[in-house]
Amino acid sequence: MIEFISEDITFPSIDSTKLEKWILHIIRNHNLFLGSLTILFCSDKYILEANRKFLNHDYYTDIITFDYCENRNVSGDLLISLDTVLSNSKQYEVDFLDELHRVIIHGILHLVGFDDKTAEARAIIREEENKSLFILQTL
Repeated sequence: MIEFISEDITFPSIDSTKLEKWILHIIRNHNLFLGSLTILFCSDKYILEANRKFLNHDYYTDIITFDYCENRNVSGDLLISLDTVLSNSKQYEVDFLDELHRVIIHGILHLVGFDDKTAEARAIIREEENKSLFILQTL
């Protein structure tokens, strides 16, 4: 089950049916199963408070991924700051929805086992993001 919700911000114009299909495809491509996912769209203020409360980090970010995966079931909560996604889309001169899709799949890739703690790991997850974004275009 995938649930898309918003907190303290206007819900973005997304095709949730297409995104659900895409996320499920990516999870299955990694030989895993869908458990329960919540994708919460929020403001910078909301994500900063969550970052401070749960991770003891005092900075803004585009996404926080809470991993509740068990066995081969992918479950978790993705908190996505639409404010930061928007500012990143302007900074990198990419479409807002393209940047939002990249952030969503970044969180999903964390849940299926990728990390970004080293330069090598960041290159790998970026490549997986690009592959996943290409798949989205074909759906």
